[in-house]
Amino acid sequence: MTITGEPVPTGAGLDADTAKLHSMGYAQELRRRMGGFSNFAVSFTIISILSGALTLYGYGLNTGGPVEMVWGWVFVGGMTTIVGLGMAEVCSAYPTAGGLYFWSARLAKRNGPAWSWFTGWFNLLGQVAVTAGIDFGFAIFFTAFLNLTTGLSATRDHTVIVYAGVLLIHGLLNTLGVRLVAFLSDVSVWWHILGVLVIVIVLAAVPAHHASASFVFTHFVNNTHFRSSIYVVLIGLLMAQYTFTGYDASAHMSEETRNPAVAGPKGIVNSILVSLVAGFILIVGVTYAITNNYNSALASSTGVPPVQIWIDALGRHGGELLLVIAFVAQFYCGMASVTANSRMIYAFSRDGAIPASSFWHRINPRTRTPTNSIWFAAVFAFILGVPYIWSPVAYGAVTSIAVIGLYIAYVIPTLLRRLAGDRFQPGPWSLGKWSPLIGWIGVLWVVIITVLFVLPEVSPVTRDTFNYAPVAVGVVLLYAGGYWLLSARKWFKGPKAQGDEAELEAIEAQLERA
Repeated sequence: MTITGEPVPTGAGLDADTAKLHSMGYAQELRRRMGGFSNFAVSFTIISILSGALTLYGYGLNTGGPVEMVWGWVFVGGMTTIVGLGMAEVCSAYPTAGGLYFWSARLAKRNGPAWSWFTGWFNLLGQVAVTAGIDFGFAIFFTAFLNLTTGLSATRDHTVIVYAGVLLIHGLLNTLGVRLVAFLSDVSVWWHILGVLVIVIVLAAVPAHHASASFVFTHFVNNTHFRSSIYVVLIGLLMAQYTFTGYDASAHMSEETRNPAVAGPKGIVNSILVSLVAGFILIVGVTYAITNNYNSALASSTGVPPVQIWIDALGRHGGELLLVIAFVAQFYCGMASVTANSRMIYAFSRDGAIPASSFWHRINPRTRTPTNSIWFAAVFAFILGVPYIWSPVAYGAVTSIAVIGLYIAYVIPTLLRRLAGDRFQPGPWSLGKWSPLIGWIGVLWVVIITVLFVLPEVSPVTRDTFNYAPVAVGVVLLYAGGYWLLSARKWFKGPKAQGDEAELEAIEAQLERA
């Protein structure tokens, strides 16, 4: 990796970041108030090891067990780092809120608008699904907390009500402006790191008995009723791969970040690496606390296996304390996910790709945030989570949708960057000679996981256990494909400039006067 100097201003009176944005055809409509740490913090918060790794911990207990969770985490973390490195190099060249779909349009040799269109729709699907998965995970944990402290039953209906409430709160917080979101994301980094340390230290120091090292690092469990252990190991990677999602947020926040051509790529890569290390410590720490009753965690009355492990190890009040640490982290995670999701929707609408684009692209002149896009993100995330009322495996399907949608969108620009060859002009953050190897490995990995996570997760497959991820992905593919063939191919030309230099400055001046 190499990092060269910062971009040089090209317009009179313009700072380098605004000038770079103008060169891509866009006005500085959003406020650029985030530093590099805040940019990293948003992606790290969305990855949120205290969200993904804990909310799918029960899935891991059934689908491979401790050996799968520990070593699957390390393997998937390494592969995700490779995918992230490929994305980061492209992000440095094109630091814009559109992110992935913009990159595809610029990199494609032919049919740029089509590549951009499908990348954008897969990114939109993944962003909405990951927001749904994060906030639904919060709802599950918070409902468990209410069950322990007030006796409220942890039913599916109660979980969905909490889910609606937290999405409403996250919509309101994001509506108040990026400065508040950036501050809370900064706090979230330290909450996550200190929270992991507290959980691991308490679980190591307080219980009189712990699991053996051989149990933590080698014990395999298959409660899926599939006969093939290899199949179970492969689908069990979902726990780790779902957690390692959402780091494209650093790209989507580019137009609100100072020196985004360096800060954005660093935010992507560093958020993955820090999560890899901290998540490994967390998983090992929680798994060591499983003592003599593996099934106790799975049969938890709260419906949350990690909480039952904590209660068995520490007692009820100790378990409640660690539960508070977890759901607060998940709250921060959901807030940041709505932020990143809304910026992608804002940018995609700016280029006319979403029905009623002029409405979703609208900027609140007081806060300089895309308020309508924020509520788009919240409402459609809620819709995606509603099937949980009827299907107990719906949450697992939502996580699969998030992984498939996001990773297809993640890897298309990397593939196009490889096919572009010398036409690609790297930004100040570059992979140099390692770019081809890293890029092709990342593409291959995404092909593999796209197949894995549409497969059945439990046997036998029934109405209640059906993985509806391929249905949701198929619906979006049919919609985007049908819309493209019937209409969009005639008018969607990819990212479009908002005007020449004078027009861009006029847009900015109008927002400043508002």
